[in-house]
Amino acid sequence: MELGRGKTARRAYGIDEIALVPGPTTLDPALANTHWQIGGINREIPIIASAMDGVVDVAMAVRLSQFGALGVLNLEGIQTRYDDPNPVLDQIARVGKAEFVGLMQTLYAEPIKPELITQRIQDIKRQGGIAAVSLTPAGAARFGEIVATAGADLLFVQATVVSTAHLTLAGGVPLDLPSFCATMPMPVILGNCVTYEVALNLMKAGAAGLLVGIGPGAACTSRGVLGVGVPQATAVADCAAARDQYHQDTGRYVNIIADGGLVTGGDICKCIACGADGVMVGSPLARAAEAPGRGYHWGMATPSPVLPRGTRIQVGTTGSLEQILRGPAQLDDGTHNLLGALQTSMGTLGAKNLKEMQQVEVVIAPSLLTEGKVYQKAQQLGMGK
Repeated sequence: MELGRGKTARRAYGIDEIALVPGPTTLDPALANTHWQIGGINREIPIIASAMDGVVDVAMAVRLSQFGALGVLNLEGIQTRYDDPNPVLDQIARVGKAEFVGLMQTLYAEPIKPELITQRIQDIKRQGGIAAVSLTPAGAARFGEIVATAGADLLFVQATVVSTAHLTLAGGVPLDLPSFCATMPMPVILGNCVTYEVALNLMKAGAAGLLVGIGPGAACTSRGVLGVGVPQATAVADCAAARDQYHQDTGRYVNIIADGGLVTGGDICKCIACGADGVMVGSPLARAAEAPGRGYHWGMATPSPVLPRGTRIQVGTTGSLEQILRGPAQLDDGTHNLLGALQTSMGTLGAKNLKEMQQVEVVIAPSLLTEGKVYQKAQQLGMGK
């Protein structure tokens, strides 16, 4: 459509603007198979906990593994800068709003200790957890060999935007993604991206999975600060189309992971219906009693010394990790028993597995979350919270 003289724009849709349409059949939710595989690792729950310091530490990564999900540890965060991160996490939870940015810049100025990278990975594995870890492209160039030697199971290479055609200043050497993916001994998941073309290029570079999403996260302010992003429903659908084309051309299947902006079970269901194989979430799991954030959640981009692109939000503690992932639900707003919500939605839609869930009918529905919900909104219950 025309935005103005000389400028056209395509309409993009967010998760809140769509709805899933039941088909001609239904099935018992117990028959809905939610299993998926990422990097050769089988999981029952297609949910990955974000690599954020308020969401995943060693203990949380182990617990997520035990419950059938997956947690990613940020190797450039608090956990690898401080031998004992607990006093630092206490500071972050206590600081006032006005002092938050300054404190974070100071705390994250502490150098990363390579020996702590090794220790954290080995601690997760020693306790039987899946050691999934995250680095920025610059961090991957610096610490990739250490991560490989330590025996990580999965490596996520993440930045606000990742591409295979990165220009750098004179003297700078960008990470060679194809070479990196080919030489690392574990599967490498790349992100973030939001377009068909970049997704296709990252798959060709050797990515075992792609993170899709720029700016929708609860603690992320990139869309406000940078003006960059594509609403998740459209971004996921475009990148899933690239996955399908790449699979058709090569026979290699690359997971699409919707990353950011997902709060409820319904959000997760809609992302999978748009084509995602799994989802990455932060704030819903930051609310677990076991999360390291003490009821707070902040983004990965926050520590930038020149342009903080995140904030700290108070999410509270609403239940145990088990309640949030598997139930029983203690809240009426769709944030507890995420697995049960997915299974029930699949049963209602007649989808026996995630591939069938990706094929269900989707409609544009801007009134989906408000239609008939006057009392809930007025009383701040359920969908009105």
